[in-house]
Amino acid sequence: MTTRPKSLLYLDNVCVSFDGFKALNSLSLVIEPGELRAIIGPNGAGKTTMMDIITGKTRPDSGEVFFEDTVDLTRQDEADIARLGIGRKFQKPTVFESHTVWDNLELALNRSRGVFATLFYTLTDEDRARIEEILATVRLGHRRDALAGSLSHGQKQWLEIGMLLAQEPKLLLVDEPVAGMTDAETVETAILLREIARTRSVVVVEHDMGFIRDLGVKVTCLAEGSVLAEGSIDYVSNDPKVIENYLGR
Repeated sequence: MTTRPKSLLYLDNVCVSFDGFKALNSLSLVIEPGELRAIIGPNGAGKTTMMDIITGKTRPDSGEVFFEDTVDLTRQDEADIARLGIGRKFQKPTVFESHTVWDNLELALNRSRGVFATLFYTLTDEDRARIEEILATVRLGHRRDALAGSLSHGQKQWLEIGMLLAQEPKLLLVDEPVAGMTDAETVETAILLREIARTRSVVVVEHDMGFIRDLGVKVTCLAEGSVLAEGSIDYVSNDPKVIENYLGR
């Protein structure tokens, strides 16, 4: 019997400075397998730098970063980390606007095969079933033949999440997914992310407190590069340090 890893993502005492500015200051964080976690904090708190460290874009000056308890992420490059199963969605959606929704998902599914293999690749029944499943998850089944460029801003965000899902990540990092969304799309996105988190871990960085409340998950508040408070949204939002550093502004 194989024992499940104790943690999916483990950061301990991570520090990184840029020109003397401490972007991360002894940051420690543990994400469990199958966990949905929300990360909040003021601008400059270190949220983006944290994601850069996890995905290999930035190297820490000191500290430990481990994936599945055994893989030292500080020794891997960005491509290796993506192959390990860490997917990242940036704030601004990047989809192939002149391709259909279906084609976007098919391209994402094939990404691991390389350009040459993709040119001569025919979708299997299994691939088709997977694309159908993703379409249903990201609420775009009815828009499968629409050009991605014709989607609303919220739908483009969902399509990009779908494109990440096509790569079967174990950990999904999502940056401000509901910025610019309608209220209805925001509510739907909370449901969508909770569904995704049934089968993989998801870390969401977001400023929209109503959306964080809808997620109903453990919240980590960062400030000045380290963890200020951690717990339920009610616990964190009532913490005097959080009110002073973040919510009181």
